[in-house]
Amino acid sequence: MIRPGSQAPAFELDSHLDTKVALSDFAGKKNVLLVFYPLDFTPTGSIEIPGLQAIKDRFEAADTQVLGVSVDSKYCHKAWADSFGKIEYPLLADFHPKGAMAKTYGAWLEDAGITDRATVLVGKDGKVLWSESVGPGGARQPMDLLKKCQELGQK
Repeated sequence: MIRPGSQAPAFELDSHLDTKVALSDFAGKKNVLLVFYPLDFTPTGSIEIPGLQAIKDRFEAADTQVLGVSVDSKYCHKAWADSFGKIEYPLLADFHPKGAMAKTYGAWLEDAGITDRATVLVGKDGKVLWSESVGPGGARQPMDLLKKCQELGQK
């Protein structure tokens, strides 16, 4: 995993919202919470992703942009997001070359060919404030992620 204090690697990826999203879009404006997850349509992700949507306004109040990231295509992301009714924050497709962004953040599981279930908080200055992996079988609680953003995002 990328270490706190490191410069966050630049990226620009397609999202399920039919936009390209780059880390530089938020430079000097918002903190960015990168929520890496293995694949769409998985049981744990199907709890985490809509759970983050449910408190999206609280992340916005904490000056934090949530971005979901996996190796699925933007089309798969869109179908999955639609299955929840609506996911308004971008789900990014680290699709081709497969896992390229995850590799730069240390969130790629080469043997499995998927993204780790990992989280990285990037500050407005582009430096990593916090990172953690819970492993593909682990789970994260959206409220815990919010608290981390509120705590570290103000520094």
